Amino acid sequence: MKCDCCGQTIPAHRNPAPTVDIIIEIEDKIVFIKRKNPPHGWALPGGFVDYGESFEQAAIREAREETSLSLTGLRQFHTYSAPNRDPRGHTASTVFIAQGLGILQAADDAAEARLFGPDNLPKLVFDHAQIMADYFMLFKQETK
Repeated sequence: MKCDCCGQTIPAHRNPAPTVDIIIEIEDKIVFIKRKNPPHGWALPGGFVDYGESFEQAAIREAREETSLSLTGLRQFHTYSAPNRDPRGHTASTVFIAQGLGILQAADDAAEARLFGPDNLPKLVFDHAQIMADYFMLFKQETK
């Protein structure tokens, strides 16, 4: 079975689809992409994990495909798995944090890629506002 909006193969079993999202830091800002496909809006770069691919490999691939950036310092942050986090179906996303290297340029299914500071985040799709709230809470705790 194929997803109507992205063409991704949906497995016959009823498990959440594994995905990754990446909080890409460049100096004191975060990379967000404007999605070409539904649901439209601003989001963290990310996507589905391919069969035979590690979650880390998926994060590196998705970052490159959507932002043209390489990553350094890749580390796991948290997994988000609420059944309603993605309107297309139940996904479980492992979120990574990394620093971006290169020239930021939207590609693949990203219509636009931009840097945003913590005080001017765009309206985010999925559960990415919650992810960012958790990220900023952790960042505040680490700097105390």
